[in-house]
Amino acid sequence: MQNEKMFRRGSLTAAAAIAPFVLFACSGAWSKASVQAGAKPVVTPLKSSGIYDVSEKVGWTISGSGIYNYVAKKNNHTQLSSGVVNLSKSSAGDTAKIEFEVKEPCMVYLEVTETGGKPMAFGAAVAPTKLRPVVPAPADFDEFWRGKIAELRKVPENPVVTPGESGKPDLSYSLVQMDHLNGTKVYGQLAKPSKTGKYPALLVLQWASPPYPLDKSWATNPAAGGWLVLNIQPHNVPVSGPPEVFSGVLPEIKNYGSIGQRDRDRNYFVEMYLRGYRAVDFLARHPEWDRQTIVVTGGSMGGQQSFAVAGLHPRVTHMMANEPAGCDLNGPNHGRQNSYPFYPTGDAQAMATAGYIDAVNFAPRIRATCLVSMGFIDTATAPAGIWTAFNQIKGPKVAAPMIDAAHNNIATWEQQQPYYSRQSEWMKALAAGDKVDLK
Repeated sequence: MQNEKMFRRGSLTAAAAIAPFVLFACSGAWSKASVQAGAKPVVTPLKSSGIYDVSEKVGWTISGSGIYNYVAKKNNHTQLSSGVVNLSKSSAGDTAKIEFEVKEPCMVYLEVTETGGKPMAFGAAVAPTKLRPVVPAPADFDEFWRGKIAELRKVPENPVVTPGESGKPDLSYSLVQMDHLNGTKVYGQLAKPSKTGKYPALLVLQWASPPYPLDKSWATNPAAGGWLVLNIQPHNVPVSGPPEVFSGVLPEIKNYGSIGQRDRDRNYFVEMYLRGYRAVDFLARHPEWDRQTIVVTGGSMGGQQSFAVAGLHPRVTHMMANEPAGCDLNGPNHGRQNSYPFYPTGDAQAMATAGYIDAVNFAPRIRATCLVSMGFIDTATAPAGIWTAFNQIKGPKVAAPMIDAAHNNIATWEQQQPYYSRQSEWMKALAAGDKVDLK
């Protein structure tokens, strides 16, 4: 499956980040540290935020001692500007400027390459809160999803909860299994404080890749902060087991993104999203849920699922999505970079099906309070699409722009601090029964 491997490590970091609480790092301090750690040149945005109005020139200053080629693209798709900066004979401290005007809302992707070197990427946003969907949602979007939820309701959950070892004396841990559509299962792991009480609920959703086992810490770490946590598989596979359990799955499941691309009723992501819906039902009936807070969270494809589940399930009160996938799947046909799951943009039927699973179309249905991040140099989940989805959310929301972040398997912890620091603040506030800070 195209680009699957790139999602695994970074989103693991995102899941593990739920429990620890970290200090805020200003996104404006990114440029020199990130570039000097690798190689010359030093490239600094004209605005530390990386966010410009359409009336402003977008640009960077560049300093070094070489010859640098650059190319800038609108939405990492259409070329805006290119050229050469020659600092090979400059004095120490000399700088040049790369700047240009952009007269419409978009993301800007800049590559700077020293002669004989590797490209370095930099990003900017132009009026990103004004980005809008490139195509409307299907006219029967709500009808379709009401029908799918009705189908799900006809399948009894038959939950089986099997106690296990948490590895921590103050936490309880169990494996969860429920029946699901098409003869499949929902498999998950449940963790909470051992002390009987009432706790806010957290559903942790997973990133893309062929089936893999779930790490116990992805449930127990946030549970240690006072949460009732359910972490589920996106696929019809157990939480854990010997390697052959995961290596032996059907070949088509290893390439699940291609399943049902031209058939909305067979589409793999429909069944996946409904797993999350069923998981929220399970949490909402748990006797130790506090009857107030249900959070859905995930990175990459986990963020994609979070948008869908928050848009479909009225019980969800908060959503936290780190660089969500599945946004703006028709984008490449309208001058925007493609995003995971990389549907074939030349196939009109696949593009029509994409409308039923696109996070952009779930966003207007979300009433939860939302935190959403976008990496300005993310080439796996395009920031223009994420901004577009974010802009459609009608409930309370906070954006966490990450100016120097690629996708979350590549970006460092520090580059993702605008998201992780806010996520930690929200988790602490909600665990204490307080409101989150929307400023």
